[in-house]
Amino acid sequence: MDKIGNIEIRVFGNKGNIKLSPDNYDVKEIISMLQNIEDLLYPTNKKDRPIITYDIKEGSVKHIFKTSIQAIIGFSAVLSQIQKHNSIDFLELRTAQAIENIQNFSYQKNYDFEVKTSVDEDLIFKINPQSMYVRTENVWADAEFYFYGTLTNAGGKSKANIHLDTEEFGSLTIDTDKDYLMGQEENFLYKKFGIRAFGKQNIETGEIDKRSLQLIELIDFKPKYDDEYLNLLIHKAKNNWKGINPDEWLTNLRGDYDA
Repeated sequence: MDKIGNIEIRVFGNKGNIKLSPDNYDVKEIISMLQNIEDLLYPTNKKDRPIITYDIKEGSVKHIFKTSIQAIIGFSAVLSQIQKHNSIDFLELRTAQAIENIQNFSYQKNYDFEVKTSVDEDLIFKINPQSMYVRTENVWADAEFYFYGTLTNAGGKSKANIHLDTEEFGSLTIDTDKDYLMGQEENFLYKKFGIRAFGKQNIETGEIDKRSLQLIELIDFKPKYDDEYLNLLIHKAKNNWKGINPDEWLTNLRGDYDA
């Protein structure tokens, strides 16, 4: 079996009275598709993902993407499930958003999209102005979160935010009020912090919409191991336990209970 597979996304439509082709397909439309394909194939692990190559061909417009066959197999299975359930609510957030983006583009431009893979060329997934591949709004609810990690960046020219590097969620970008940042008296970069934030959470899967996070407050977080303090506590405890047989004390504590 080949280690590389491909996805073909074919676009049908018109530019005025002229049928769509690579010659009249705007670069912004290409960029939009390139941004969506990464979320479709690798919604969670972009850092270490395999290479995705791209080509555009006639007929009317064909986007051809090539990447790892394993990713293509997974994507083909996802398309099959979307068709089966006629829903994208079960998808990971970024995958669902990418499908929504294509659906919205179909509404705006009156384009028809046909998606198929080299794994199963008989499976053709269609998005058009009549389809409704959008998420159910009530699946996502407002929630409050606590994150812990190292604050690696803060600021922004037009939109202020902070970047928090966490073990559990990776790097998080959290929208922040500029005045809040200006009110911080000390340089807090590369220090450990707790973050209290609110955002959207999927009520069925528990998934967090990382793009919706907004800062409520920074929490000073300084885990500290104090060797002298620990030894002092041990010394005090030894004095308190003088003359006490620990086995006898434990037996009295248990009473008649036999462990």
